[in-house]
Amino acid sequence: MKTSTSQEKFPGAQSVGDGAARRCQWRGCAGVGLHRAPQDPSLTDYYFFCLDHVRLYNAQWNYHEGLGPDDMEIEYRSAATWDRPTWKMGERQAPGRPWQNIYDPFDVYRDKPDTDGPPRGETGSVSLEVSKAQRTLGLSGNPSLEELKGRYKELVKRYHPDANGGSTVSEDRMKTINAAYQTIRSALAPQ
Repeated sequence: MKTSTSQEKFPGAQSVGDGAARRCQWRGCAGVGLHRAPQDPSLTDYYFFCLDHVRLYNAQWNYHEGLGPDDMEIEYRSAATWDRPTWKMGERQAPGRPWQNIYDPFDVYRDKPDTDGPPRGETGSVSLEVSKAQRTLGLSGNPSLEELKGRYKELVKRYHPDANGGSTVSEDRMKTINAAYQTIRSALAPQ
């Protein structure tokens, strides 16, 4: 197997010291081409120039030469996001639950129950804690113990982690449901 020399790779290269160097590719220049400059916007092929000529070449080189207005618009939008892909809000989320991956410490985007709880500010004689627990379970008014147990069983069947492939989201939801059930149950117990 024959190894190629720098003379074969770069015709006209001059020998400098112990190694070979490229010759400046500027027409009429006999200098050493140590500095590379791109030939086109793909940045895969390069010219090799001496320092003076690479400065001249770079001063007049236009990366966007030949691009039309539509191409420039695409370039501007890509540069605005640092050439990273973007999606419309909720497009890459789970279907029907676009907010499940957003950190939401105040439960603004939590799964809403099937029925609405009491209107805001109208909690009646129940405490705020019980009212929040009723909204979590989708109950309103003063539910009986039978209504509470029935609703609890429905939610357990729907959100139990075993029924949802061991989902951690379902596990967290079940913890919330259990806490709400215990809060309402203790409020319904005779004093």
